[in-house]
Amino acid sequence: MRNFFLAFGFILSLHIFYNKTTAQKNHFVKYSNSIYQYKAEIITGAEQTNLYISYLQGKRIGMVVNQTSIIGKNKTISVDSLLSLGIRIKKIFGPEHGFRGNASDGTEINNAIDTKSGLPVISLYGSKHYKPTAADMEGLDLMIFDIQDVGARFYTYLSTLQFVMEACAENNVELMILDRPNPNGYYVDGPVLDTSYKSFIGLNPIPIVHGLTIAEYASMLNGEGWLKNHEQCKLKVIKVANYNHSMRYKLPINPSPNLNTEKSILLYPSVCLFEGTVFSLGRGTQYPFLQIGHPALENKYNYSFTPVAIPGMSDDPPLKNKVCFGIDLKDYEIPERGVINLNWLIEMYKVFPEKAHFFTSYFTKLVGGKQLQKQIEEGKTEQEIKASWETRLSQYKVMRKKYLLYQ
Repeated sequence: MRNFFLAFGFILSLHIFYNKTTAQKNHFVKYSNSIYQYKAEIITGAEQTNLYISYLQGKRIGMVVNQTSIIGKNKTISVDSLLSLGIRIKKIFGPEHGFRGNASDGTEINNAIDTKSGLPVISLYGSKHYKPTAADMEGLDLMIFDIQDVGARFYTYLSTLQFVMEACAENNVELMILDRPNPNGYYVDGPVLDTSYKSFIGLNPIPIVHGLTIAEYASMLNGEGWLKNHEQCKLKVIKVANYNHSMRYKLPINPSPNLNTEKSILLYPSVCLFEGTVFSLGRGTQYPFLQIGHPALENKYNYSFTPVAIPGMSDDPPLKNKVCFGIDLKDYEIPERGVINLNWLIEMYKVFPEKAHFFTSYFTKLVGGKQLQKQIEEGKTEQEIKASWETRLSQYKVMRKKYLLYQ
């Protein structure tokens, strides 16, 4: 019996030690029966250097990266980390908001030299230079794409990915994607883009909330023949560990200057629709995408805010220096089941006194078609509008399944 208790005590001590050491790398999940189980920590592709570092040795590398391309809790940008490991990075390619992520939305960005690494930074968001040229690709053996997406069709990193894939295919350069979770990847919603209205904020027939990671979308671009001339880009993917699409993921760093809170990222697919109206959605404040308003609603709403110029965040925001009245979303509770909320758009249209001037021409490009504006002008309900999306949305969901790396 004494030996039994000694053995039991030894096993218990091992169990306690295991709990202490693994708790740092795992999250606890509590179930209704009060039993705790381990849920492994999500590990991005970039953080799993053991899976790709040897593959990079001896290669001349270009990297499409920004401030979200981080490794570890110290949030070291992957370029800096790989350089410290002796990897031969030759060029950096920066998307909208720039390599260091400090440029306002829509700001044209020029080529430059990164002061920290001394590497040339080629802008993919300046002077219509959205796609790497043959000269940009010259001397590269491998391109790495490592950027955090937020899961909305009109977030421009998807278009940057497509143009990079086309450049890689045309110049026989392999593309490695260091995949990252999609914070809005747990649902699919919105109208599917009509390709008659394709632009840099939407190139392909996918819904506003596409439910894919960057690597999954890259596979779809290849698989559906959406690259120019139906080219095929050679892909190598480093998957996210311990991730699936039912999970919620909180980004460790702001993906762009105006998505500065977790809630703004989750509301982005819904509130960004106001970019195609004369309303302010809070750019020029510390709470962009968390408030909606216009000066003409002074007698309709008590809540107000005033957009101002904020360098590096909103240099010239809509309705600058004008008091806007409307809706405060800072305390809005995000629904468990993800959906695009159209009710705010419908409500603002109904109360706006100058309905003929509510929408701008940008709305059609943003939404990817003319139908939604027409439906709101006709007084359709959210339920009626969403019913009209269902056929194409269902078709997309079937197609999407072919490219899922995470269930």
